[in-house]
Amino acid sequence: MGDRSFDRPYTVALIVPTGIGATIGGYAGDALPIARAISAIADVTITHPNVLNGAQLYWPMDSTLYVEGYGLDQVAAGRWALRPVHQNPITLILDAGIEPDLWLRQLQAANAARATLGLDLTPYLVTDQPLGVSLSRSPSGASWGTVENLDSLLRAADTAISELGAGAIAVVARFPDEETAADQAYRSGNGVDPIAGAEAILSHAVVREFRIPCAHAPALAPWDLSPDVVPRAAAEELGYTFLNCVLAGLSRAPQFVDISTGEGSRRPGDIAAGEVDAVIVPESACGGAAVLHWSGTGAKIITVADNATQMQAFPKTLNLSVWSARSYLEALGLLAAHRGGINPFHLQPSLSPLVAHQSSPAHTAPPNV
Repeated sequence: MGDRSFDRPYTVALIVPTGIGATIGGYAGDALPIARAISAIADVTITHPNVLNGAQLYWPMDSTLYVEGYGLDQVAAGRWALRPVHQNPITLILDAGIEPDLWLRQLQAANAARATLGLDLTPYLVTDQPLGVSLSRSPSGASWGTVENLDSLLRAADTAISELGAGAIAVVARFPDEETAADQAYRSGNGVDPIAGAEAILSHAVVREFRIPCAHAPALAPWDLSPDVVPRAAAEELGYTFLNCVLAGLSRAPQFVDISTGEGSRRPGDIAAGEVDAVIVPESACGGAAVLHWSGTGAKIITVADNATQMQAFPKTLNLSVWSARSYLEALGLLAAHRGGINPFHLQPSLSPLVAHQSSPAHTAPPNV
């Protein structure tokens, strides 16, 4: 662990990139059990909404930080730090393109979060133009999309911060309803989340422009009831809005602190790139900015082989030094050993004898004195 201090929390980043068809974490909150298990080992777990959002379902974990993907990249690069908070005032921004019935569903979800969870929501805003979200697919198979009037969202976000004092922003945008073959494959457990890539554009833009926590929930008409929906996709079948988990996550999302000009702006308790001890990522998805940055900080990169994705960014191709785990269950064992200061590869039936470094004289017995 080099010069890493023992007087601070053991911190783990869990990354499952959005919209790349991850076998685990590519559906509605299905990586949440992984985050819960990691939180039983780590003092602090850093992960992103794609892991923690389960549509109608979520799980409160005080030691888990809900960090939007662009912000996570900036933290890993050493430009920003994370400052934990007790509660954020959240501004809800609704797409002007949402129809009245779906509009009401979003407001009911927001009011329910205030009444049952005690969340702090400011008055809501509506974009001055329909956002105009469209969906597409990249050559790799990952989901993507475009937002016709992204500037309208940024204007609303600016108002939320300057006039309403928002500490976090929840965005609800109208997404296309037509059920495609990609949607059917996703519901049956064989496809990529068709809306995740476009969702990321919305939250990335707000975080990049204003350095404030942001997450998105799509406005969609309910799909027809189907008996073929797999358990990993079932959370999205339960209601008319996916806003619940977003509001719960944003309520305690850490604030971003710009440390790019030096450490002077940091406070005790802020978390920067160098405080992350381990990063867990699917084996084929190691090409993201956060993983590449953290690989150079001394953080232990742990890859998981059985979480297949549409990507082909393997550690060997990228010349990354990693600990390879076959499953998340095995990765949890590596974490526990690492936290305990134990070489996990010594926890096996056989152990090779210690050998001399090649530049030293080789001896099979002690040298003569």
